[in-house]
Amino acid sequence: MKELKEILKNVITGKIHGNENISVNEICFDSRIVKNNDLFIAVKGTQVDGHEYIQKAVDNGAVSVVCETLPDNLSGNITYVQVDDSAEALGKMASAYYDDPSRKLKLVGITGTNGKTTIATLLYRLFRRSGFKAGLVSTINNYINDKVAEARYTTPDAVQLNGMLKDMVDDGCEFCFMEVSSHAIKQKRISGIDYYGGVFTNLTHDHLDYHPTFDDYLTSKKMFFDDLPDRSFALTNNDDPNGKVMIQNTKAGTHFYALKSMADFKCRILENSINGMLLNIDGTEVWTKYIGEFNAYNLLAVYGCAVLSGLEKDSVLTMISDLDVVSGRFENIRSADGITAIIDYAHTPDALDNVLQTINKINQGNGHVITVVGAGGNRDRAKRPVMADVAVKNSEKVILTSDNPRNEKPEDIIEEMKQGIQKEYENKVLCVVDRKEAIRAACMMASDGDIILVAGKGHEDYQEINGVRHHFDDKEVVKEIFKEKE
Repeated sequence: MKELKEILKNVITGKIHGNENISVNEICFDSRIVKNNDLFIAVKGTQVDGHEYIQKAVDNGAVSVVCETLPDNLSGNITYVQVDDSAEALGKMASAYYDDPSRKLKLVGITGTNGKTTIATLLYRLFRRSGFKAGLVSTINNYINDKVAEARYTTPDAVQLNGMLKDMVDDGCEFCFMEVSSHAIKQKRISGIDYYGGVFTNLTHDHLDYHPTFDDYLTSKKMFFDDLPDRSFALTNNDDPNGKVMIQNTKAGTHFYALKSMADFKCRILENSINGMLLNIDGTEVWTKYIGEFNAYNLLAVYGCAVLSGLEKDSVLTMISDLDVVSGRFENIRSADGITAIIDYAHTPDALDNVLQTINKINQGNGHVITVVGAGGNRDRAKRPVMADVAVKNSEKVILTSDNPRNEKPEDIIEEMKQGIQKEYENKVLCVVDRKEAIRAACMMASDGDIILVAGKGHEDYQEINGVRHHFDDKEVVKEIFKEKE
């Protein structure tokens, strides 16, 4: 239980009808889960307006309602609080409800199109290895020290997020590393969160199903840096055209990392092979298990962030050389007959291009590159033909298949992908709707020295079809088929 007045301490309120000096049990923005003595916040979402469910929340036992527009009929025993922006108020109230946990941690947020999961996960591993108690909020898993919880969204809702941060504080965590999605920023799920630092990776075509324009996508990312406090740091990729844009209006101390331009943290790739890379980071040679230029950027961001967070340079570089790859991020599996399969989460044109460019540089024409790729249903349709175009231009053979079709027909998604294939490349393309059979086809047509890229799902262990999740793991499927071939 917590006093309503205390929960509202960071919120600018308008009209208040009723008593502020009441205790509330929990904060809810879903009327279906409201119980006796709970506080209900009516949020205008992308699909549903919570204001339509105020009465249901009251009927379920809410003692207070926070909303942008007051109902016509006010219940006499309910405290109504009017605010300008319910979503923003929700974040600030959730933070206050859990005693402002982000202010008791050194919380670093990582945002950008690609690389967020790898950077956040490696920072978490690195700080744990350095002896710190630390948490992780990521696409793959959430960690509180060594306790793991499945992640369903890149950034949880404000109540879940603050509850998790409170659990980290209670468990003694000093640091937390967190992916910050553009959805979470625009929906103000991180309102009220206090950041110790922020990292920008890159900005490419993604999530234009949600963001009406690329500028809207960029602005959402930039808002994260605009809101950083002056005591924090902002680390940005100086090689990305939008790197400087991100920090134009930030109050945070600014720092840059780059492979190709001037920066505070610099890196050069000395060797790049299927087994790893030899890097020169700030004058020191480091061997790493990671592969490809995009991973050189990721590792450099990890290095820069760790140094800015107080770790010693030499210690960080030593640990980077021993870090294992993140699940579903350029993971390679080798068959008994010399075929290499690479499992990667690449689900944007730029990410797919980066992975295929890396494979081709390593391969140097010694074997064929076979790509298995699809596109998610109910998501940005504009990238579908672009994904297919990138695949055919960088592969000897492409198998178009289903990803997570969700509520769309996979055949329709594949047809839209095919629109991006120029006539000269049509003979490269095979369409196999069933993802398992698509992977099997790639494995059967490959021979010694060939590389198969299975793109789009990475760490995911499910396929979502007609709103239902079915177990499906690309790695498991590849291993099973390779074993059948032995």
